[in-house]
Amino acid sequence: MLNISFESISAHINKSEFKTFKNLENRTNSKWLLKILLTIFVICILSLFLPWTQNIRSIGKVSTLNPYDKPQNIQSLIGGRIDKWYIRQGDIVQVGDTIAILTEAKEDYLDPQILDNTKEQQNAKLRTADAHLSKRNFLNEQLVSLGALRDAKLEQLKIKKSQIELKIATANLDLEAQKTYLENATKQLDRMLVMHEKGIKSLTDLETKRLSKREAEAKINSVRNKLAELENDNSNILREIEITNADYTQKYSKLESEITSADSYRYSALGESNKLQSKFNQIKQRQNAFVITSPIHGRITKVLQNGIGEYIKAQESIATIVPTSFQKAVDLYVKPYDMPLIQEGKKVRLQFDGWPAIVFSGWPDNSFGTFGGKVYAIDNDISENGMYRIIVIEDDEEKTWPELIRIGSGARGLLLLNDVKLYYEFWRKLNGFPPDFYDFEKPTSVKNKAPIKKVK
Repeated sequence: MLNISFESISAHINKSEFKTFKNLENRTNSKWLLKILLTIFVICILSLFLPWTQNIRSIGKVSTLNPYDKPQNIQSLIGGRIDKWYIRQGDIVQVGDTIAILTEAKEDYLDPQILDNTKEQQNAKLRTADAHLSKRNFLNEQLVSLGALRDAKLEQLKIKKSQIELKIATANLDLEAQKTYLENATKQLDRMLVMHEKGIKSLTDLETKRLSKREAEAKINSVRNKLAELENDNSNILREIEITNADYTQKYSKLESEITSADSYRYSALGESNKLQSKFNQIKQRQNAFVITSPIHGRITKVLQNGIGEYIKAQESIATIVPTSFQKAVDLYVKPYDMPLIQEGKKVRLQFDGWPAIVFSGWPDNSFGTFGGKVYAIDNDISENGMYRIIVIEDDEEKTWPELIRIGSGARGLLLLNDVKLYYEFWRKLNGFPPDFYDFEKPTSVKNKAPIKKVK
């Protein structure tokens, strides 16, 4: 162990023998160093009062504003076998240019005369519908004739009934006349009987009056029998009218049922004809769909199906196309903490991958290689990466974005906020406060206020 002692050994060391001791004894204080340090300190203090633009840093990628400007796949509407290719990867195509031609691969459509046969089936159904329409017209004519015949028959029965009613009225008048005649004959017989008893009239006169009374009673009975016969005939006429109405109603119902059946068969034939027409159109469109064309003007970047004779399914992609001209935009992703600070129309400085830049985040006007933009839209829903997406478009007041940037390339953004002093920005970050984004209006001076009117 060391023996710690308060006695010094410096008196026993010859310092002249060691170079280090000589250098320590010959050292002098440097005034230039103090001046340099003082100058740096003053510069640092003064730089704290420099202006600083508050900003939010974010990263994203180049995209497009319009959905039809994005890269898209060319799909086949139907399934089939690839017969021929008309493009290669990297080719530029116009709208409507042929990409590939397919041939039929489904057994239901392998008939070479399928269009003609389907059209003939449809025409046969149309002729069937026309035949049922003609039958319906004939039945309608029969219905009209039957109605006219029924009206004539009923009119005849009504005339006959009127005649019988007239005879009944005449018979009632005869009956009243015969009743009067019988009453007179009865009175004459009574007087004759009194006169015969007194000897004034003979027995022959008495018998004559009795005979007249019996003839009057006989006529009354005859008229009553005739009246009963006429009443019976009237009842028969009414019954015949009812029977005629029932008979013609039955015939009417039968004809209307046949008309309904004809309409039903006709509508069924028309429905099948429409189905065949739809099938004809589908087959025709299917044959037209064998030619796959380009939907936009762009460049073929990738062929997803290879070779000749390969089978593809319906709605399967065969190639990828990218538009040659599009409206550029940048998708930037911002933390939820910074979302309240962002508004539509805010200025943004952008740096693209492949373009060298010197960026001063607090002094964007002094940055080199950056491009201007403005916030176009802000998502209301959070993205899968836990941040919110904002869409930035080109600022017309700044220089245009490079033409060579491609969709999907990386981008970095500086969303510009308020201008503050540098010392305030240091103090804000040390305390973890958000950037300033409130715009306080200055209070209106008393001189500018409108005078208050007194209400009497």
